[in-house]
Amino acid sequence: MGRGKTPRSKTVLVTGGAGFIGSHVADAYLARGWSVTVVDDLSSGKRENVPAAAEFAEADIRDERLHELFEQCGGFELINHHAAQIDVRVSVQRPQFDAEVNIGGLINVLEAAREWGTRRFIFVSSGGVVYGDTAERPISETAPKRPESPYGVSKLVGEHYLRCYRLLHGVDYVALRYSNVYGPRQSPHGEAGVVAIFSSRIARNEPITVFGSGDQTRDYVYVSDVVAANMLVSEATLGDGTDLDDRAFNVGTGKETGVNELAATLMRAVGRGVGIEHALARPGELAWNSLDCDKLRSLGWEADVELADGLSRTYRWVAERAG
Repeated sequence: MGRGKTPRSKTVLVTGGAGFIGSHVADAYLARGWSVTVVDDLSSGKRENVPAAAEFAEADIRDERLHELFEQCGGFELINHHAAQIDVRVSVQRPQFDAEVNIGGLINVLEAAREWGTRRFIFVSSGGVVYGDTAERPISETAPKRPESPYGVSKLVGEHYLRCYRLLHGVDYVALRYSNVYGPRQSPHGEAGVVAIFSSRIARNEPITVFGSGDQTRDYVYVSDVVAANMLVSEATLGDGTDLDDRAFNVGTGKETGVNELAATLMRAVGRGVGIEHALARPGELAWNSLDCDKLRSLGWEADVELADGLSRTYRWVAERAG
């Protein structure tokens, strides 16, 4: 693997490290004594999210100049790949763009990792869209994969590429299949951050919009628990299996929370109430989702933050910035 070069110990590249989750992950590596480099094109991430102690390169993961960064830094022991196109609706409207970022961008980073002898590659997959509709409840890693959006397809294809690179080139990897992550730094704009969106509306004393009946459920996991999963798999000794699911780990709580229940719990947690307006259901939205995380728990991980506590923390952060 690579060119016979060995990157310096405890060096990590966090792609998407100016974003919601990636910036928290970068913080955690720094707290553990790692030398951190962040790559982000700032299309959705924010420069102020990048830790002051991290090196920062504004770059697109699709750009061939990314290889120059590896050359300058002498490679990285670890790559934590959070950069992605994450909007399901965008993937439906612009499937080629979704594939260019989520598949083409991944391959570009993977090629650099292969060339420079990266020890482990952590890939952020999805614990919802790669599975699609399935009868298994909660969903285990070995459940059938039936993605129903280009975004889901691109994430699943990414896992297949990683498995292929491991078999062909010895690039060790882990795929973390996240459920619905929430917490401070989540954007209240767009479609993916329902907790931040609801918090922003409550802070402004504006009604919440719920699409469909509100009975659809999701598995909400707080960002610090997701960060803990990243730190664990950065160092954990893993098995030698070669099936797709052998290096995949669900990251969630295993608990289903309906959207109506989420709104009510949030309002109780912060002691403020607003009206709820219902809009037409979004086409293709999953009716339910929760993840079986026993595999990750077997490595010593646990989702520690209770929903009401996490919602309260997130609301405080959003409310402080609501103008």
